Amino acid sequence: MSLQQFWFVLVGVLFTGYFVLEGFDFGVGMLMPILGKGSDVRRRVVLNTIGPVWDGNEVWLITAGGALFAAFPEWYASMFSGFYLALLLLLVALILRVCAIEYRAKINDPTWRAWCDAGIGIGSWIPALAWGWVFANLVRGVPLDADRQITGSVWDLFSPYALLGGVTTAILFALHGAIFLALKTGGEVRADARKTVRVLFVPTVLIVGAFGLWTQLAYGSGWTWGALGVAVLGLVLAGAATAAARDGWAFVGTALTVVAATVLLVGSLYPNVMPSTLSPLYDLTIDNASSSPYTLRVMSWAAVLATPVVLVYQGWTYWVFRKRLTVDHIPAPTGLPLAPPPR
Repeated sequence: MSLQQFWFVLVGVLFTGYFVLEGFDFGVGMLMPILGKGSDVRRRVVLNTIGPVWDGNEVWLITAGGALFAAFPEWYASMFSGFYLALLLLLVALILRVCAIEYRAKINDPTWRAWCDAGIGIGSWIPALAWGWVFANLVRGVPLDADRQITGSVWDLFSPYALLGGVTTAILFALHGAIFLALKTGGEVRADARKTVRVLFVPTVLIVGAFGLWTQLAYGSGWTWGALGVAVLGLVLAGAATAAARDGWAFVGTALTVVAATVLLVGSLYPNVMPSTLSPLYDLTIDNASSSPYTLRVMSWAAVLATPVVLVYQGWTYWVFRKRLTVDHIPAPTGLPLAPPPR
């Protein structure tokens, strides 16, 4: 395996880890108005399931972006210039979500918490839709010219395939989040989460299946049929485990589907990193978009040494906070009271 191939795989692994971990975070935020409906205590149960881990999950995106910038600077530059508005909106949504989660408990006021809950919802829905749209456009190809600039308008990126990609990641993350809530909660919240899983399951199977088959037939290769098959098996496992009330295995099933779907998308790209719809001569590949061999070699040693430490630490975090939450575990609000209006 060449260094370019190694880093292409590693970037794919980092985005896969991000989608698996942050995917259920997004799903929890998307479902918070539904599963937290009725009382602030229920909303706090829902939010507290991701409280200890959500910021650690976002580190995968920072690492993936840094690896992309360092290993494939041409890919990074072309993608961020062509998808500038979409990626800016995505980053603003992520910032809004961070602020809403962090500041929600700072003021003990229902109106304040309602605004923060809206920020969490918006900051979860937009990235869940945007990531599928971005990756679908990368696989489909963009109007990349000889100067490695994306021509045309932003509306050229709203093809039916790209829009279906956005819907696919959104509904898959919602199902992933609902199963995570069923795994991490007890009592009435778990019961409602399981009902939500049953409601989302069939639409998710249909949408993920349609997008996966379209991707495979239009852009895939022989071996990516295996990734599509694993994605389907993951959903089958999630459905069977949910019916048997085995929430852990159901979560494994949706996680497996997210992994396989990402492998299908990234595998359909290879050896390109950004195909051009204008001419194959303008394609960005792992060879013409990469950094120098020396840079890749130094980065490889850093990745080999640091990655196991990060994985062990994050695994330990999940183990420490592994127990279920119920409404009985939620204490009274402790935020500062809203200041009275001046006389």
